[in-house]
Amino acid sequence: MTAKVEVLGMQGARRLPGSVPEVALLAAPAVLQTLSDTIMQVVDSAIVGRVGVTELGAVGFGGVWLWTMLVIFFGTGTGVQTFVSQAFGAGDAKRCGYWAWQGLYALLPPACVWFVLIAAGFGPLLYVLGPSPELQRLATHYAHARLCGAPALVATVVFTSFFRGIGDTRTPLVAAIGANLVNAVLAYGLILGRLGLPAWGVVGAGAAMAIGTWTYLSIMLVAIFRRRIITAYGTRPPRPVWSDMRRFTRTSLPVGGQWILDMVSFALFSTIIARMGNVQMAASQAMIQLLSLSFMQAFGISIACGALVGRYVGARDLAAAERSHRSALQLGLLLAAVVATLFLSVPDLLLGIFTRDAEVIRLGRPLLALGALFQLVDAVGIIAGGSLRGAGDTRWPFAVQASLAWLVRLPLVYLVAVVLQGGVTGAWLGELGYVVVLSSTWLARFRAGAWRTIRI
Repeated sequence: MTAKVEVLGMQGARRLPGSVPEVALLAAPAVLQTLSDTIMQVVDSAIVGRVGVTELGAVGFGGVWLWTMLVIFFGTGTGVQTFVSQAFGAGDAKRCGYWAWQGLYALLPPACVWFVLIAAGFGPLLYVLGPSPELQRLATHYAHARLCGAPALVATVVFTSFFRGIGDTRTPLVAAIGANLVNAVLAYGLILGRLGLPAWGVVGAGAAMAIGTWTYLSIMLVAIFRRRIITAYGTRPPRPVWSDMRRFTRTSLPVGGQWILDMVSFALFSTIIARMGNVQMAASQAMIQLLSLSFMQAFGISIACGALVGRYVGARDLAAAERSHRSALQLGLLLAAVVATLFLSVPDLLLGIFTRDAEVIRLGRPLLALGALFQLVDAVGIIAGGSLRGAGDTRWPFAVQASLAWLVRLPLVYLVAVVLQGGVTGAWLGELGYVVVLSSTWLARFRAGAWRTIRI
């Protein structure tokens, strides 16, 4: 096995293990794929923003709370990458496909039960949270339409994590491009009533995204059942093995728990803003969508970094694992600096993608100035978190992030936004304080080296 000197797809090009070129080659398709996922949401928000300010806020608010309720399965599913990459690095490639299926068996049945409960309880939840009645109604309709794609989302996370674990970041990119093309066409038609389709507004946005997700899964299933992939990685469905499903869950569930507790606190952060008014929520939604373009670049790099860290941990080349982490940080900060420059130089142009409302644009300008610094700090935390997951260090980060989200994020946001009357800008200033603490903690954890002794 040449895991120490070769990344799948490099055709034998020898490079220093964990170098910037190695990370960049693996990260480039992952960055493009995660960006295309984000573009799917940006396109929907941009089209919805042409319908109205309340509709734009509803898609943002409903999307945040729906994602919060789904994210435990998404986060847990990404744990497949850790098992696959470590098996690959240890020279046991035939075991890679096995772990994808055990992850799917563990996740899909409880997920489907949970989706039914979400559908029944989403409207009452938003009523308790207390945004405007019109925003509640539209957000609920949007969430119900998107839920139709939720089962496919779980499966796509598992199979995407499998391909990333073996070092193939190109297949998920192809699937994402196909899904985004389908979503873009349907979103345009179903939101605005074009192309001979009905004008469903926010429901059309949710339906387009759901159909796009099923398209993604269809492409991934074709890929995973290719003869070459079956032969090399054993991707024929095995029988469920309870002991290995428990092993997968024991390591991966803390990642899902970490994500859901963080997302609950972020959703409550969004609720604080939504209660300020529909215009404030629309400005924050535009900010989130623009930040996501930077966030997903960092996330794509963290995917590549996690795959390489896991591979080198499996091969017991810990120096290369640490070098992969440092190289990923360099790439992440470089891309974040480019985005920061755009935020500072052309804020009105960027905000104009989502709305022409003068008040939303006025509120959005200081948010983008703050976002320039925010996404630099956030990139460090995202990449450090990916490095820890690749090494199998999941339980300590779960406990720490859960604590910081509730003991730092929410109190700080409430203090600056509500008590000190900082408004929507104050809320994001509090969020920046939380991200500084979290990113510093992740970076210190990886540098301390506890991951070197962890076995999954």
